[in-house]
Amino acid sequence: MAKTKKSDFISSGLVAQNRRANFDYLIEEKYVAGLQLSGTEVKSLRLGHANITDAYGVEKNGELYMSNMFIAEYANKGYESHIEKRDRKLLLKKKEIIDIINSLNKKGTTLVAIRLFFNDKGRAKLEIGLGRGKKLYDKRETTKERDWNREKQRILNYKN
Repeated sequence: MAKTKKSDFISSGLVAQNRRANFDYLIEEKYVAGLQLSGTEVKSLRLGHANITDAYGVEKNGELYMSNMFIAEYANKGYESHIEKRDRKLLLKKKEIIDIINSLNKKGTTLVAIRLFFNDKGRAKLEIGLGRGKKLYDKRETTKERDWNREKQRILNYKN
């Protein structure tokens, strides 16, 4: 059995983030949603065992779900367990759900997970974004801009 100390748990702050979201998608709108989780999922998240890189949103019966979001099994689970890559319901206001569903019906729009964190009250929250997929030339432009900013910082630091 894996022993964990109380200090290993994440009570508030970042659990996982999707760094490729801003590279692969042009994020138009961002929302913060709650997640419907089971007990062992929350315990596993508190240990930081999550991956949202491939997560995307789907609409089922007027509700939004996050698919392909990986939350590892909790080591000290006992008899209770959870499925690692199940669809997890997003908890949003009705107006936000309607806006997102209307946007998803447009061609080329995707709901992607940006970051997973615990808020100040200790609740698991997921920042999601409505994004359009970037073309290859857009990605090249982003890379050029990032490299130029990095080079600019080096030059400014060198002169100081």
